[in-house]
Amino acid sequence: MPVSIALFTSDLRVHDQPVLRAALDDADRVVPLFVLDDAVLASGFTAPNRAAFLADSLEDLDASLRDLGGRLVVRRGDPARVAAELAAETGADTVHVASGVSRHAQRREDRLREALGGRLRVHDAVVTVVAPGAAVPAGKDHFAVFTPYLRRWEAAARREVLDPPHRVAVPEGVRGEPLADVRAALAKAGGGEPSPGLPRGGETEARRRWDAWVSGPVAAYEDRRDELAGDATSRLSPYLHFGCLSATEAVRGAGAEGSVGAESFVRQLAWRDFHHQVLAARPGAASADYRPRGDAWEADAREVAAWREGRTGFPVVDAGMRQLAHEGWMHNRARLLTASFLTKTLYADWRLGAAHFLHLLVDGDMANNQLNWQWVAGTGTDTRPNRVLNPLVQAKRFDPRGDYVRRWVPELAGVEGAAVHEPWRLPRSRREQLGYPAPVVDPGAVGERFRRGRGLEP
Repeated sequence: MPVSIALFTSDLRVHDQPVLRAALDDADRVVPLFVLDDAVLASGFTAPNRAAFLADSLEDLDASLRDLGGRLVVRRGDPARVAAELAAETGADTVHVASGVSRHAQRREDRLREALGGRLRVHDAVVTVVAPGAAVPAGKDHFAVFTPYLRRWEAAARREVLDPPHRVAVPEGVRGEPLADVRAALAKAGGGEPSPGLPRGGETEARRRWDAWVSGPVAAYEDRRDELAGDATSRLSPYLHFGCLSATEAVRGAGAEGSVGAESFVRQLAWRDFHHQVLAARPGAASADYRPRGDAWEADAREVAAWREGRTGFPVVDAGMRQLAHEGWMHNRARLLTASFLTKTLYADWRLGAAHFLHLLVDGDMANNQLNWQWVAGTGTDTRPNRVLNPLVQAKRFDPRGDYVRRWVPELAGVEGAAVHEPWRLPRSRREQLGYPAPVVDPGAVGERFRRGRGLEP
């Protein structure tokens, strides 16, 4: 009886799963495989939050496959070597895998092709809605500006959403690592405890959250998405990152909802695809300036440490950084203003901030994290590279009553109203009682270092 292998990567689901569906179409029996990649485990990318979330997601995927009569086979090593050995062991004729955009994903695909030759089947539009390279301007390999990309993305052909399979039959005797051992290995690679407020991973939780989101709150997304205290965003990004939820299904489902809020939500998924197509074409942008501006970053170690710890003395910045530490997630508006503060006010290298975010963000990936940082730093695709987000203006606009700050900066919980955003204006005796740090830079000098560094007007 023919056998095929479905190699799971960033697509840990059974709903709308092209890799698994193609493997089932190819053969009577399928090995659902996930490989703990030794190179990834040793790289430092497997930070505690993503390690814990991945362990949850693998356990949930195994449970879903068992409900279908199958199971997940987890092995450890180099994915190409493991896949080739398993193909030889089971007599598999084909190995199916989703395409990726990072340098690691591209090298993994190259190694798989070398090891498997014509038996490898690579599937696009599994991780993204529109495959990188499927929507490009004439004579170029990617779009560098979002708006024209969005028009092409909206017009691009898309595959249909796939139902989950009815049954998955796995060949007898295929061994895999016990999932308890997999969790332990991931925890060891993570090297620390996950954030206390980390959400649970897995497709089951992803679909629960998706159903709750698309059935009501998404309609108000356009009006409320920037409210820091309102918590009116989907919080689906970790599930999209690990592929516990299909971006294609999300776009289809939100489109069917049809509200202005749903349209705004779909644009955010288009931004996700936009960054993936940029990184696919320019993999070096994960660590090098996409558009060098001649910056001479002035990183001050004490200031950067204060930023990481949420002790800058700018309450809305500190609130965002403390939310990140507690949840492994941060509100998107807070991501923008904390990143702008580091790069435009402290004039610290965006790579310092990107590394800290990657260490903590459960949804952190190379495309969205690195290119969003570059966008804010003015070295990426932003058409206004010299913009500075003033944290006070941002705070008063998106947290007008100060509720977000009071939630995450308990030292300031007793400061009422908008005064919480400027504690340095409080009487000295009150400031001393609060135990909250003074601003690391003059609040009137926001962005001055950046402007000076780029030779802009004062």
